[in-house]
Amino acid sequence: MKPEQNGCSNTLRGQRAILLGGTSGVGFATAEAAVREGASVVVVSSQKDKVHNALLRLPQGSEGHVVDLSSEEQVRTFFSQIGEFDHLVFSAGESLLVENLSSIDIETARRFFNLRYWGAFMAAKYGSGSIRQNGSIILTSGVAGVRPQKGLTVAASVCSAVEALTRALAVELSPLRVNAVSFGLMRTELWNSVPEEDRNAMYETAGKNLLIGRAGEPEDAAEAYLYLMREKYSTGQTIVVDGGSTLV
Repeated sequence: MKPEQNGCSNTLRGQRAILLGGTSGVGFATAEAAVREGASVVVVSSQKDKVHNALLRLPQGSEGHVVDLSSEEQVRTFFSQIGEFDHLVFSAGESLLVENLSSIDIETARRFFNLRYWGAFMAAKYGSGSIRQNGSIILTSGVAGVRPQKGLTVAASVCSAVEALTRALAVELSPLRVNAVSFGLMRTELWNSVPEEDRNAMYETAGKNLLIGRAGEPEDAAEAYLYLMREKYSTGQTIVVDGGSTLV
């Protein structure tokens, strides 16, 4: 369906968005939403099959690339070849590391940082120079940074680091806008490390305890990324999309 047939105002028409981690979950939902508003999208993942499957579901003309976002060489090469664009969205991340502090393997924890924090850092370093005037960078955090729970020590640390990076980049790269989206519990692949039965029970139980009465969907978070692409005045900010989880 064409954007105008879906009642869309095409506010991103003519713009190009690069979505690192845009082949699944929140990233893919954001890619779909950007397309509906008239943008052309480039989705990136380290897994070839994910890129292939994403392109099957996106409109013709969408681009997909396989890049290891934890590799400086690959990130640098990708941005040197991709050309100019308007928006850079970083939502890449493997399944969440949920483990008690006493049993966490330090090297595993470091690898978790390597993609989620250093991947975002490298994307900004090598991608910011190709962003057109009035464009933006949007990073991804989570509410664990402000309301950590047992087993999420590493995740909470990464979320806080990404939000500090967002503010620092807004100053460093001014007047380029740099913001972040922090979301709460979402039905995405990030929780695939949790057994399916336990995962579904978690969604149901957590949803009942949230102020809006349900767990989040990727499309809920995608709206926040779209807002940060469209508006022209916010920078260094983190938008929270959590169903009220930080209040209960």
